Amino acid sequence: MAGRVRDELSALAAIFCGPGECEVLSRSETDGTVFRILMKAEGLMDADIPLELVFHLTVNYPSCLPGISVNSEHLTRAQSVAVKEKLLQQAENLLSEPMVHELVLWVQQNLKHILNQPETGSGGGKCPSAASTTVDDGLWITLLHLDHMRAKTKYVKTVQKWASDLRLTGRLMFMGKIILILLQGDRNSIKEYLILQKTSKVDVDSSGKKCKEKMISVLFETKVQTEHKRFLAFEVKEYSSLDELQKEFETAGLKKLFSEFVLGLVK
Repeated sequence: MAGRVRDELSALAAIFCGPGECEVLSRSETDGTVFRILMKAEGLMDADIPLELVFHLTVNYPSCLPGISVNSEHLTRAQSVAVKEKLLQQAENLLSEPMVHELVLWVQQNLKHILNQPETGSGGGKCPSAASTTVDDGLWITLLHLDHMRAKTKYVKTVQKWASDLRLTGRLMFMGKIILILLQGDRNSIKEYLILQKTSKVDVDSSGKKCKEKMISVLFETKVQTEHKRFLAFEVKEYSSLDELQKEFETAGLKKLFSEFVLGLVK
């Protein structure tokens, strides 16, 4: 399907040809392609609302649904989720054929109607979307490593908001120059968190200009095992020593994870 995806991306790039309107964020033979489209659609007050649509086309696309993330400064989180769910429902009618352009046209024509609905519901749970390439029961846990935070206060608040919105628990951990994010929750929510982390201007560069996070790495991801602690909340914690950080991992049943992935970060 790789050839079909390339052809679809080429067509989209020709249609959305303005500065930054269509941008490939990542491409992998195993994970597929993630790209962003910037567009506008008519909202409730007949004014155009800027939308950022991020699509994840897995290697099985278009036989399975694309992963979709919807972001806009003019929409609440609930409204963004409602738009995403309606797009996934629409995508079910377009399986086996390139569908991204059809979905973009559809949301342009229907955004006002979606926002006008009093209750958004929670549809899409049964949808075999590739934001959920596989349907995963139970909790997952993911460990992320950040190289640095320049605008730390703003960055921390943003991470806390994302975790809250996506109902993720875990830890944002600081120990010296080491910055780790431990996320626990639904695997699809973790994937959506990663899309937000990589596509949002969450930090500033050396000149103080807002920038996206380009130096984040996924150290580990697995389904939560019986020996792993269930985190009840997402907390920000500072550790004064490596031993203190290690104790946090051991208490969570993640001693092996610490030994294999965290110790190597200490220089």
